[in-house]
Amino acid sequence: MEGFHDADMIAAADAWRARDLDVLWHPCTQMREHPDVLPLVPIERGEGAWLVGRDGRRYLDAVSSWWTNLFGHAEPRIARAIAEQAMTLEQVILAGFSHQPAVELAEKLLAIAPRESGRAALSKVFYADNGSAGVEVALKMAFHWFRNRGEDRRSKFVALENGYHGETIGALSVGDIPLYRRVYAPLLAECLFAPSPDSYAAGPGETAIDCADRAADGLRDLLERHPGEVCALILEPRVQCAGGMRMHDPRYLRRARELCDAHGVFLVADEIAVGFGRTGSLFACEQAGVQPDLLCLSKGLTGGFLPLAAVLCTQAIYDGFLDDSRERAFLHSHSYTGNPLACAAALASLAIFESDDILARNRATAARMSRLAAPLAALPHMADVRQAGMIVAFELTQGGDKRTPFDPALRVGLRAYRAALRQGVVLRPLGDTLYWMPPYCIDDEQLQLLARVTRDAILEATACA
Repeated sequence: MEGFHDADMIAAADAWRARDLDVLWHPCTQMREHPDVLPLVPIERGEGAWLVGRDGRRYLDAVSSWWTNLFGHAEPRIARAIAEQAMTLEQVILAGFSHQPAVELAEKLLAIAPRESGRAALSKVFYADNGSAGVEVALKMAFHWFRNRGEDRRSKFVALENGYHGETIGALSVGDIPLYRRVYAPLLAECLFAPSPDSYAAGPGETAIDCADRAADGLRDLLERHPGEVCALILEPRVQCAGGMRMHDPRYLRRARELCDAHGVFLVADEIAVGFGRTGSLFACEQAGVQPDLLCLSKGLTGGFLPLAAVLCTQAIYDGFLDDSRERAFLHSHSYTGNPLACAAALASLAIFESDDILARNRATAARMSRLAAPLAALPHMADVRQAGMIVAFELTQGGDKRTPFDPALRVGLRAYRAALRQGVVLRPLGDTLYWMPPYCIDDEQLQLLARVTRDAILEATACA
């Protein structure tokens, strides 16, 4: 494992762990598991694809710090843009005021947004603070737009089984992962769930396209059972990330777009995790040649430096709120809406895409990832190895049988995570699914380390089965 750590540094890291556990409540964590079952790793700094701990240990950030970091930690061009902006304007209310970074970022996002022939382009940007907040904005816009038209019956949302869109109440309402949803069910808005097009669910002789068509037929049937009741369909294009990195064929997106048009329903594309080059194209919707009515962006929008979300919508949606009545206006707001520092970071991130030809580089990196991942398909208990651009997932089951997941008590994913962490690689699992979603700066040597450690971690974790 890379990195140097002596007794003093280890003692310093232990002291930080103690201070942390005295005062912090960590996200997505059963705190009773810290620090014995679930390691707590104090980080000192980031360097490219590496995280450097307080004890001097180095960790390859194979999950891009919860899928946010695009170009590597401490990327100097983004850091410089934030510093320069901080010396000019750090924050101003965006209600009744404006500033250059917010305007320029909106212009650039609209210029690069997915386009579909014969459809009016996305033309307006509404900012929020994070991905969940962006989803809330899109849901409220869709619902309110129909309410402004007097179509009060259109109050339902359709989402996909196994989907995830965040953990605020509205976003959680359109999510279908029981671990996050079940306890809050009494608080949630009504949502109709359509079959997932997940190609992992393919039966004998079925292809990914067959799965897409079967799920699209299910969506069609659902919409037909609720005529005039649905305001929007929300989905994650190409990859259901928190649902286990489950992937689907672009054909589903094309059919979903057609069905939304046929039933007068808005299509909301949640590209919070998959946008900005993660799946091979700048936006995943491009692979199906479709344009959503509402597009939610966050995470990689600022290159992973600052929280920011953007919701892009059509002119028709925007026009639906123009009225003499304030009640018909979209009054949703966040204190830091369009924060200048975050917008400056996002502008610097978009500039890197242009100057460094990131998408071409990603295609080459994705090909290398594919070659390195291929031998892992032969490991015991490997049910599936799948890839969408810069995302590779490894599905672990008992004996490699899709129908036989591991006993949850074995906690195979956690075992693999701990094993990889000891070797200096962050492989935070989704249940018993491991995945690679590294920063785009990852090089050949780092990829080889990632593949080797993943193999070793899987073998160690599944030895208990």
